[in-house]
Amino acid sequence: MKKSLIIVLSMTLVLGTVFAASAKQAGVLEIWTDKVRYEILKPIASDFEDDYSVEVELSQINYDDIRSKFNKAAPSEEGPDLLIGAHDWTGELAQNGLLEPITMSKDLKERFTEVSLDAFTYNDEIYGLPYSMEAIAVIYNKDLVEKEPETWAELMTISENLTDPEKKQYGFVYPGTGDPYHTYPFISAYGGYIFEYDGGFDPNQLGLTTEAALKGLRKLDAMYEDGLIPQGIDYSTSQGLFTEGNAGMWMTGPWAISGIKKAGIDFGVMKMPPMDGNQPKPFVGVNGFYLSAYAEDTVLANEFLTNYVATEEVMTKLYEEGNRPPVYKPVREKAKDDPTTAAFLESASVGVPMPNIPEMNATWGALTDKLQLISQQKQEPKAAMESAEEIISQAIEKGEY
Repeated sequence: MKKSLIIVLSMTLVLGTVFAASAKQAGVLEIWTDKVRYEILKPIASDFEDDYSVEVELSQINYDDIRSKFNKAAPSEEGPDLLIGAHDWTGELAQNGLLEPITMSKDLKERFTEVSLDAFTYNDEIYGLPYSMEAIAVIYNKDLVEKEPETWAELMTISENLTDPEKKQYGFVYPGTGDPYHTYPFISAYGGYIFEYDGGFDPNQLGLTTEAALKGLRKLDAMYEDGLIPQGIDYSTSQGLFTEGNAGMWMTGPWAISGIKKAGIDFGVMKMPPMDGNQPKPFVGVNGFYLSAYAEDTVLANEFLTNYVATEEVMTKLYEEGNRPPVYKPVREKAKDDPTTAAFLESASVGVPMPNIPEMNATWGALTDKLQLISQQKQEPKAAMESAEEIISQAIEKGEY
């Protein structure tokens, strides 16, 4: 009798699953992705369609436009069920009620690095399934820099020896004129920060005017003052200087590697060297899949993520095609065999996750403007950061972010 009951219950569960799959035949699982991930997801979507009799609609959207489009479309239930994005969108989207937490078993969580899950955690809920991480590092031209500098003082010496502004040749460049992301290692080197972190980011505790933050920014200010970094340099200019062999070192991220290889530069990668024994900490960015709070079937969407995307095969493709270090542990261990990936992973290991709270949106504009004034030698770091903090604090107080 007991055995018969088990059989009946099992059949009920199977029939229920079949019915649920059949009921979704008229439904659509819509996914917003960019060009690179689109090509990777196509065959996975096809397999999912065959297994669940559900149409998977992939929409290719410019990565920089995904968040703004989702913000507008989701409340009217016209957005996707799943979308890819950066972890620092989490706070804004979750606070606006646009995200559903990702259902992850203990076993699945253990397959991802802790920092990647922390990056997508907001109010103790995980809102993203991560697939890659990124952090800037120092990329150097081996024809110009024979030995990796072990300290900031050594890097400065190399930079001074290679720099000749008249020939438009520099020892060290980075797309940092007004760019808080690339400038953050200077802010963090001696312990500075934007928002204080204690189990979570505190938007009411800014650290840009701390002596620790100012000490690192004065290092940067001195480089501009001595002509070691050209003023008004943006990403494309710094890229051109490095790929044309006119810069010994370039501080940027893994997205630059394909262009460097194409240019035929013999290069190496290293984490930013310590300043007076203090390690500069770059921002760590994590990319992943979000689940919309307006998804037609969150169970089905979770199934796609946890059993079709979170596999070694797919995570390997996301790593190989995306030029970003992986966060899925089985793939990460294999990726360490590549010296370039290993170096970026080392840089990320000393970094800190970019704040994922919505108040972070209030910092970019003010910081950009004030860092530009430092680079143009129009304002000292202390005055610039005092002004930046005032603007940021007022914006947060008024809820303008």
